[in-house]
Amino acid sequence: MTASIELLTNATADQYRRMVHATVDRIADRVQRVEHPTTYTPAAELRRRVRAVDLDQAPLGTDAALVELDDLFVREAVWFHDPGYLAHLNCPVALPAVAAESVLAAVNPSVDTWDQSRIGTEIERHVIEWVASRIGFTGGDGVFTSGGSQSNLQALLLAREATAAQHAGAQHAAAHHTDAPHTDGHRAQPPLHPVVFATAESHFSVRKSAHVLGLPADAVVDVATDASGRMLPDALATAVARARRAGRTPMAVVATAGTTDRGVIDPLQAIADVCDLEDVWLHVDAAYGCGLLVSPTRRHLLDGIERARSVTADFHKSFFQPVSSSALVVRDPRDLRRASWHADYLNPEDATEPNQVDKSLQTTRRFDALKLWATLRATGADGIGRAFDAVIDLTEATHALVAAQQDLVLVAPTQLSTVLFRFQPEGMSDAEADALVGPLRATLLAEGRVLIAKTVIDGRPCNKLTILDPDTTTTQMQAALAHVVATAEQLARTTSSTGAAR
Repeated sequence: MTASIELLTNATADQYRRMVHATVDRIADRVQRVEHPTTYTPAAELRRRVRAVDLDQAPLGTDAALVELDDLFVREAVWFHDPGYLAHLNCPVALPAVAAESVLAAVNPSVDTWDQSRIGTEIERHVIEWVASRIGFTGGDGVFTSGGSQSNLQALLLAREATAAQHAGAQHAAAHHTDAPHTDGHRAQPPLHPVVFATAESHFSVRKSAHVLGLPADAVVDVATDASGRMLPDALATAVARARRAGRTPMAVVATAGTTDRGVIDPLQAIADVCDLEDVWLHVDAAYGCGLLVSPTRRHLLDGIERARSVTADFHKSFFQPVSSSALVVRDPRDLRRASWHADYLNPEDATEPNQVDKSLQTTRRFDALKLWATLRATGADGIGRAFDAVIDLTEATHALVAAQQDLVLVAPTQLSTVLFRFQPEGMSDAEADALVGPLRATLLAEGRVLIAKTVIDGRPCNKLTILDPDTTTTQMQAALAHVVATAEQLARTTSSTGAAR
């Protein structure tokens, strides 16, 4: 007989309590036993295990299914709290936020309309107001999103709508202040041809968002950067002027507060000067660097962010929140209305209840603000900021360790928590060093002890560490780097002997 689905109700509350306790105990046991960021199980074996499960077979029942889940997934998970995890922008998570996440799973609210969330709407709005105040937006507004990519997409959508409205208004005014003859009572308006200004260091979502918005392939113009990868304000001014001369309309400038690879911050004040002069929407992508908003020592690195028209913040990076937890924040609440859409069954135009669907690209939406609320109430903003400061302090120490290692080359500086390096002992050619970057990452990933990433800087591949665990020590980083070097040395010997044999 097929078992019916078990729902969380008043009748199953005791079963829920027992089930969650058992699940939490298993996870806690796994966390306590973590020795490396992941296992060395080959990818082919992981794929085989998953494919071997017949999802149409007779049900196991809740207890057995959760035990299987622990064995299949949790045992093979990637653990971001392990000091050997140094690959991407994944952070260990704050305990209050983890507890709040369990509340969200059980209550299952959606914060698109008031009648689905009630006080949840008020909590999200209060958190957004707090974030806006930290940015420096007096009376700002915003909404939680699924991540930085969605935040950037919505920002560019709002910028496009604002630019289109401005363009139409200017053309209308020109048509009523000219004596030129009209054949049909209207002057033909030149096309908009919107342009977005970013840099090659900007997040890929800027270009992807432009594509999603239907902008042409050349709509995103790369502005020149200095040697460290920061946007050059003079080059921005030149690019905007060039676009206007070509009959194109500047739509937005995207400045980055924490580039993904180099971890550097564009000169926000000087960029804002250009945007103010040219009357162009300034969006600051602070998905990575938003932790500086609460830093007791480095908040000044974001000076000028308050002059932006919109800001992306990813709390699931430098605020140590579980995925997902991101927000788009705007200086002028009216800008959010540019993408509003009314539906009688959700937000009729005569509605008196507050709702968030007017502000969001999503309809059903997680109440992710609760996690940040819990963390702020438990830890305080300064506690979060000190943790992010500790991460950057550790990165500075790691840069010194790399510089002191004779077989490693420090590729570029950072202002946040990335370390770009290349294994290249004296006498090794650039081509040989470049050829080791991919195999080094792949070998370490297959082994599971130390996980690193790879990227391309100034046309050459290199390896990358991203540090986001404030509890990692300099000694642990030194041990991780020693293992990376030993692995690279072995690869180099193997490559050399293979080449000699050929």
